[in-house]
Amino acid sequence: MKDMYIIAGVIVGTGLLIGGGAWVAGAMDPVQKAANESGEARLAAANTVYDWGEIPIDGGDVETTFEIKNEGSDILKLFNVVTSCTCTTAELQVGDKRSPVFGMHTKSPYIAEVPPGETAQLRVIYDPAFHGPQGVGVIERQVKVQTNDAAQPELVFNLSAVVSS
Repeated sequence: MKDMYIIAGVIVGTGLLIGGGAWVAGAMDPVQKAANESGEARLAAANTVYDWGEIPIDGGDVETTFEIKNEGSDILKLFNVVTSCTCTTAELQVGDKRSPVFGMHTKSPYIAEVPPGETAQLRVIYDPAFHGPQGVGVIERQVKVQTNDAAQPELVFNLSAVVSS
């Protein structure tokens, strides 16, 4: 009789572990799922650095665009876009589809999908007046983008300028 209780306990415990694992996998948000699906997506970013040079504090926003190409055979997914400062924002565009605007504190479920052979644009906008008069001088900002490319799970774009009064 004691052996039957042990066997029943092992069966029930195994079922709970399997069922719990399946529940957790099903409960993953879309961004977590994208991170786990690498397949044959391969990104290529020819340039990840940009220098605006000298810009006036009262000259208005400046921007630049980076290209991210999918050189793989599966869909490239771009997600969890975040900037290093609230003075900097970014957005992705693939074809006609434009993402929401991302910032330093943005947590978005948005996933840009880049088909094989296609290119996404990462538009970065910097506001030199954001920090006021204390913001003059050399600035360095980053934009980070997570991907489902197993070889490059995160892209980091570095931007710089000299803000003058």
